[in-house]
Amino acid sequence: MSSLLLPGDVVAPDLLPQSQRSKTLTIGPGLRFAPPSTVTATASGSLATDNRKNALWLENNGQGKYIPATGDLVIATVHHSTVDYFMCSLTPYTSHAALPQLSFEGASKKTRPNLVSGSLVYARVSIASKHMDPEIECVHPSTGKADGLGELKDGMLFDVSLGMARRLMMTKSREDGGVAVLEEFGEKGLRFEIAVGRNGKVWINSDAVQTTLAIGKAIRETDERDLNVEDQVKLVRKLAREAA
Repeated sequence: MSSLLLPGDVVAPDLLPQSQRSKTLTIGPGLRFAPPSTVTATASGSLATDNRKNALWLENNGQGKYIPATGDLVIATVHHSTVDYFMCSLTPYTSHAALPQLSFEGASKKTRPNLVSGSLVYARVSIASKHMDPEIECVHPSTGKADGLGELKDGMLFDVSLGMARRLMMTKSREDGGVAVLEEFGEKGLRFEIAVGRNGKVWINSDAVQTTLAIGKAIRETDERDLNVEDQVKLVRKLAREAA
């Protein structure tokens, strides 16, 4: 049975994750759960599943509209600040997300970060509801640690499709997401930092501008041309030579 779904289609039982039926089923973007066991598509796209996490969602490689969901990692751009919050843009199509100025590791009223318009932050969506604007945070709520979140300094920001962002964020992006460019650049000895936001944003930083541009170009070409792994390897080989 095809895994391409349209709004209103019901997900067949044999398409649900099979390996961990005892775990709670996690429903991602594009799907809605109706008790006791019906999963229905609310958008169009290809059904994707993660057996380890007992999760499923709809994959759509178009830019589409990002809808914030609690727990999503996002790259946000500071738009302006108020007394207590940084108001941040997630995409041009969503309301500003509120980032509490004390929602950073070690932050206090005297040591809060000095973020200006245009500053980038890697954050987690802490509140997402259709009835209110989203809120994001740069600390783990239970430990108060940054865990890799916070201001993204220097580097460059690239836009990708929402589908590509999700593929890049998979634990095994090559095996599960079919994206090999990052692994290939790493194997060629190029050093770089990367942060991927579920909102279709990728931040890349390295010691050389040429390297940053090459990695960004490889990701975007893979996304736009839907390159398979073999073609990605060839592309990285070509771009790495040019960046050397």
